Amino acid sequence: MFYRLMKMIVAPLLRIFFRPWIEGADNIPDDGPAIIASNHLSFSDSFFLPALMKRRVTFIAKAEYFNTPGLKGKLTAAFFKGVGQLPVDRSGVRGAGEAAIRSAVAVIERGELFGVYPEGTRSPDGKLYRGKVGGLARVALATGAPVIPVAMIDTEKVQPPGQVVPNFGVRPGIRIGRPLDFSRYHGMENDRFILRSVTDEVMYEIMRLSGQEYVDIYATAAKRQMAEDKKRSDAERKAEQKAVKAQQEAEKKAAEAEAAALAEKDQKDTTAE
Repeated sequence: MFYRLMKMIVAPLLRIFFRPWIEGADNIPDDGPAIIASNHLSFSDSFFLPALMKRRVTFIAKAEYFNTPGLKGKLTAAFFKGVGQLPVDRSGVRGAGEAAIRSAVAVIERGELFGVYPEGTRSPDGKLYRGKVGGLARVALATGAPVIPVAMIDTEKVQPPGQVVPNFGVRPGIRIGRPLDFSRYHGMENDRFILRSVTDEVMYEIMRLSGQEYVDIYATAAKRQMAEDKKRSDAERKAEQKAVKAQQEAEKKAAEAEAAALAEKDQKDTTAE
């Protein structure tokens, strides 16, 4: 119900205000199961992609979207539940990940489209990061469903990470590649080498479609490094400011001492006269 409402209301509004474009829409089958594997630049990806796709796509979404407190959290949870998204716990609890994979397999077995962001999180700087071995490859090998690479273009300019109000005047797009067939690996979903090979092949196609610079580390690791660099930079800036302030205080005291010495000398000279 909510999904149809979104298609009827949100999709036309996005087309009016942003005029998004799409290439390769014919690569999405009219029916039957498939896996949509997309890069992830912005929170708005979850709006533009469903809005421009003719068929419904069920994506995995991080569990935080479903249990964040406050009004914003409730609205976000209502949106993701309404469009049928699957919560996945990224805390490292294996049981939660297995449950998400089973849910994804069920989507494929119903003949529907299952969507996944292989990077596991939004890119912190617009680059394409290493795909995580897990949901994408395991679901593809367990079901034999084709994987369709998708590149979101310029959505990070519409809504940069951390920004709530979108930027107007940006025209984002979606570029859809040809389906990738991994049926030759069917039944090998427990072979980590095969899972990595499948994931890397998909990421290469996304890179080719998006034109993004590829970074062979996980986006989560990049975010941690950026946070540490910022923390270190902030600490260095505070230390520098403290040093400058200390120097200014020392110069002020020296000037005051010099002024006091001159005043005392003047007073002595006056007395001597």
